[in-house]
Amino acid sequence: MTAHALDELLADGVRGRHVLVRSDLNVPLDGEVPSLKVADDGRIRASLPVIRKLAEAGARVLVMAHLGRPKGAPEEKYSLRPAYERLKELATFTVKFADDTVGESARTLAAGLADGEVLVLENVRFDPRETSKDDAERGAFAAELAALTGENGAYVDDAFGAVHRKHASVFDIAAKLPSYQGDLVRTEVEVLNRLTDVPQRPYVVVLGGSKVSDKLAVIENLMGKADYILVGGGMVFTFLAAQGYKVGSSLLEGDQLDTVRGYLARAKEAGCSFLLPTDIVVAEKFAANAAHEVVPANDMESSSFGSAGIGLDIGPASQELFAQQIHSANTVFWNGPMGVFEFEAFADGTRAVAKALTGSEGFTVVGGGDSAAAVRALGFDDTAFGHISTGGGASLEYLEGKALPGLTALDRS
Repeated sequence: MTAHALDELLADGVRGRHVLVRSDLNVPLDGEVPSLKVADDGRIRASLPVIRKLAEAGARVLVMAHLGRPKGAPEEKYSLRPAYERLKELATFTVKFADDTVGESARTLAAGLADGEVLVLENVRFDPRETSKDDAERGAFAAELAALTGENGAYVDDAFGAVHRKHASVFDIAAKLPSYQGDLVRTEVEVLNRLTDVPQRPYVVVLGGSKVSDKLAVIENLMGKADYILVGGGMVFTFLAAQGYKVGSSLLEGDQLDTVRGYLARAKEAGCSFLLPTDIVVAEKFAANAAHEVVPANDMESSSFGSAGIGLDIGPASQELFAQQIHSANTVFWNGPMGVFEFEAFADGTRAVAKALTGSEGFTVVGGGDSAAAVRALGFDDTAFGHISTGGGASLEYLEGKALPGLTALDRS
């Protein structure tokens, strides 16, 4: 069964109807309570088109979303108010904010919405039932959310970054209302299908980030699909150690060494090649102003810091090597920075990969999460890439071949 598209709902007519939209407003914030501001509005901008489409069609739109990981109770540092304020700045329609999710504020403001107006509900994770393992508890919360829409409501899931969660506002709600797949989710699924079904070759996957354990399943699944897997970030030191090289005080997952050795041994049989850095930027300590040197990847302890040195980025030769491989590809998927890009001294590897993607003539996908944050922090424009995913974890789980609860819920509705 295929999920119903948003256009089907619009064709049925939404004027005067309450439409509950699950958006992804889980954005990074800057500052301190009570003066928090949105640091990166990429997800808000990505959520805006569907909200605008519904508002312009006359729907009374209820936006629900989460931010951070509150423990089932209100915490001001996790309030959606900063995201609401930014949405209101970007919007061409009236946007209001409820101080709760299904309480008096939400019920009163939802009932008073006019056609084309939007109400943002407070963080759904302030209610412990949202993330409960108990089906009945989640179902009860979903029923209360659905009740906000009255007699002729509908539900639209446009939060790809949350579809891998079996939560009330993502999974259970689809059984309570006529449900539709938002344009953002539909686009994400189409893009990921291009990466997994019949990718145009050569197909290059660039993986980084802190831990190889976070990427095990996606490596397992993509080894039989990708032509090359380029490895950087903190996870590369487990790959180097698996080959017998010393990595000083760099991040190392010793319990994954045998698994990584297995990948390296099986890669050729799978028709895939791992490409590892040839040089590493090694620092005296983990700090923005740390003294650092470039050393061969197979002799990291040759730096003046010896075994105390810590690898924080891929070196210039590796940057060039990775860029050449990316330029030769017709399909590129990138997930995870190449180094500690938050520190300018160790941002060159991530910057080089991003720049290579912008210069590629192939289909390029940035896999959300830290990668999306990095390209924006380093000054790259979203339009320079084929696609920037809004869901880091969801993207990886899709590429692992997992069934995602939010998508299966729409398929069954």
